[in-house]
This record gives sequence, C-alpha cells and structure tokens, in this order.
Amino acid sequence: MVNAAEAYRRQQVLNAPPEQLTLMLYNGCLKFIEEGTQTLKEKNYEAANNSLQKAQRIISEFRLTLNMDYEISHQLFPLYNYVYDRLVEGNIRSDISKLDEAKGIITELRDAWAEAMKKARSEKGDGKGGNGYA
Repeated sequence: MVNAAEAYRRQQVLNAPPEQLTLMLYNGCLKFIEEGTQTLKEKNYEAANNSLQKAQRIISEFRLTLNMDYEISHQLFPLYNYVYDRLVEGNIRSDISKLDEAKGIITELRDAWAEAMKKARSEKGDGKGGNGYA
C-alpha cells in the first residue's frame, strides 16, 4: 500500500504545470548527483552508480524534450550533453570533481529557470510577492 507522503508527492507531480515539472526535474537531478557524490565518498559504488544513473536519465529526458524551434534549445542541447558526459565520466572514474562540475551547471540552470518562472508569473499578474512555485 502506498503511504500518505508518496501519494501526496504523486499527486503533486500529476497536477503540476509543465514549468513546475521542469523545476522538479532540476531539483531531482541535483538530489541524485548529491546522493551519488556522497555514496562515492563512502565507497558505496553500487549506490553511487544507481543515483548517478537517475541523474543521467533526467538529463537525457531534458535533451529529448527540447523544442528545437527555439534558439535557446540550440544552446541548451550541447550544455546538457556536456553535463551528461561529466556525470558518466564522474561515475565511471569515481571522480567527484566531474560530479561537482555537473552539479554547478545544473544548479545555475535550475536557478535561472526558477527566476524565469517568477518573472513570467509577475508579468502575467500572477505574482504573489515571491510565493508560489519557485
């Protein structure tokens, strides 16, 4: 049986607008990179591999869902490729510096996305003084 926290989380995902889902994916990617980094430090290579593969799948999803009709997508695609490569290399070589580099890039992208969400809401008149999705 599904516990209440899991049911709540599932409901959040099902009801979230696309821009919120993107933010959730960025946050999930960062969580998995952090887990992978921590378990690498503990020399728990299987757990590190599992977490880092989850982060890699999120980056793959970002690449696959880019709408190439927009110029920004042509800039994001190689950046996502680079992050993906850092995650794979960090995972294979147990190189935390590669994971830190990937984490830094995803953090910047996540923060820029959250800021763009705030700006879009305020331009639409939906701003609530900083409250809301981000």
